[in-house]
Amino acid sequence: MRALIPNAVTVLALCFGLTGVRFAVSGEWEKAVAVVVIAAVLDGLDGRIARLLRGQTRFGAELDSLSDVIAFGVSPALIVYLWSLQQAPRYGWIFALAHAVCCALRLARFNANIDADEQPHKSAGFMTGVPAPAGAGLLMLPIMAWMITGIEQLNDPRIIAPWAALVAFLMVSNIATFSFSSLRLRRELRFPALAVIAVMAGALVSEPWITLAAIGGLYLLSIPFGMRAYARVKRRRAAEALPPDEPEAES
Repeated sequence: MRALIPNAVTVLALCFGLTGVRFAVSGEWEKAVAVVVIAAVLDGLDGRIARLLRGQTRFGAELDSLSDVIAFGVSPALIVYLWSLQQAPRYGWIFALAHAVCCALRLARFNANIDADEQPHKSAGFMTGVPAPAGAGLLMLPIMAWMITGIEQLNDPRIIAPWAALVAFLMVSNIATFSFSSLRLRRELRFPALAVIAVMAGALVSEPWITLAAIGGLYLLSIPFGMRAYARVKRRRAAEALPPDEPEAES
């Protein structure tokens, strides 16, 4: 039972993510994006539930990766293709494929390194590249902006195709990005952080798309800061690895 519960949450994430394609086929874009967001929330919970119940298994890790490929690789790619990229039949499908393939490559790299002894980014509390749920959110960011503003030009494939290529690159890149374990809050900032979370929860209820788009934009802006923060960690580690200077011999 300890392993069954987190695996059930993983399967639910897969089902919600893939259901987004069903809604996209019928042109229900709000529902299509919403179920992928729900899948991302469930994906963030399954690992924590497994650790809480001490139900981590290799099967669960493999299932989680397969679920992520479908929920955050295949499903968002098809949603964005049906929303915009199909208007460019010559090249639109290529960019949709690029997102799905890069998501699969990212997760394959993660699985291949899961038992590696040396993982510089992970040991410092960072992630390598943009994680799959965040990549799905970034890919669908133009859809959220379109739903907020109603500007029809936002689904122009000449805009969406380069955006999809950028998101695909960020997922398979080697840049360091923030993870929850890399974030540290000083004691005096914890209470204001709780207040911000409460405000965000209220904003999600009243204006979900504006709030989610703002979160996606802030995450995108955080990427250069994550790279800079990891560069500081890397320099500090390099300095600590240098042998101490030997005292000069007296003449």
